[in-house]
Amino acid sequence: MKFGKSICVLNVGGTRYAFTREVIRDFPLRRVSRLHACASEKEVLELCDDYDRDRNEFFFDRHAQAFVFIMLYVRSGKLRFVPGVCELSFYTEMLYWGLESAHLDSCCQKRLDDRMSEIGLDTLSEGEIGVSGDDSQSQSDSVQRSALTGRAKWMEKMRKTFEEPNSSIVAQLLASVSVIFVIISMIMLCASTLPDWDTAKRNTVEEHRIVEAVCIGWFTAECIVRFLVARDKWDFLRHPLNIIDVIAITPYYVTMAMARAGMPGAGLGVAGVILRVLRMMRVFWLMKLARHFLGLQTLGLTLRRCYREMVMLMVFVCVAMAIYSALAQLLEHGLDLGTQNPDYASIPAAAWWVIISMTTVGYGDVYPVTVGGRVLGGMCVVSGIVLLALPITFIYHSFVQCYHELKFRSARCARSLSTEILQQ
Repeated sequence: MKFGKSICVLNVGGTRYAFTREVIRDFPLRRVSRLHACASEKEVLELCDDYDRDRNEFFFDRHAQAFVFIMLYVRSGKLRFVPGVCELSFYTEMLYWGLESAHLDSCCQKRLDDRMSEIGLDTLSEGEIGVSGDDSQSQSDSVQRSALTGRAKWMEKMRKTFEEPNSSIVAQLLASVSVIFVIISMIMLCASTLPDWDTAKRNTVEEHRIVEAVCIGWFTAECIVRFLVARDKWDFLRHPLNIIDVIAITPYYVTMAMARAGMPGAGLGVAGVILRVLRMMRVFWLMKLARHFLGLQTLGLTLRRCYREMVMLMVFVCVAMAIYSALAQLLEHGLDLGTQNPDYASIPAAAWWVIISMTTVGYGDVYPVTVGGRVLGGMCVVSGIVLLALPITFIYHSFVQCYHELKFRSARCARSLSTEILQQ
């Protein structure tokens, strides 16, 4: 549209904001940026509630305070809920202006997921928010795409492809290939411990080297690309899954370096032990599956949120172990009543019996023989059941909450992907 003035005014719920035409054209909010492309006043009124040509002012009958917080997101990149405003009402405002729940900070996103779970919604439909199909189109990436240009846009697209398996068809294909390589690597690692593996490896040594090199090459290239396209390189290096990637890849290159240095064998003293340990560390590749499976993501998120309960559980077990192991050593061996039990010769030895009794495993390799020791064993088993059950309720509820939260996010990503496919 050919604006009458170089300054455009947005009137949102009585609050006025003045911007230049260039700012309107590149505005991060999709509804606002589309005003610049309007060819007639009729098209303008499809995006706003009223328009004053003399003052070049666009009127939006929306929540003024909510738009203040949305403007803070435009300026600072952080979007949070308005205090005292219903989460669903604010989410409605976000969708109207072209934002998605993914733009919220993690704490507010969790509140929104909990609120939707309470009322049994996965998301709000277009009819519920009064937005047409054109307005809701490509909302998940509208802010970032309008703010990024050229190389930055390409980097962001690459980052999503490698970091978010549900973001596109290409991302899903790459994730599938990565899972296949993980499975192949784990099969080779398990097969390498079989008695006949050395003979088979000598007969087909070249094939084994090729398969191993291809797997390592894929994981190395994937890790390097993800590092190059990461928004924050330091955060990338600190992420636990990325650390596991490095730990899993390093043994291959250490093995190659030791082979070039003339130490290829496994029986070279300390070097051979280190070599075998590094090879076995490849089992950490299984942790890469956490990027692609909801169950493993739920487990990791639960452990991260319940670390206090886990520490409390460990404290309970350690205190009980200290008490019962000391009493068991005293009753079975320390009193010297003529029936000394050699399995309880020390407190650390008795601690092994305590832990398998408290967890109700009971291998049967160690057991008390005195009357006092058997009574103590019964008390140990009962107290172990009680102590282990105390924090389980908190951990269970956190697991269910994390599962629903990740399920909602996965459902939103799936809907966005379906929309992208239909548009193509």
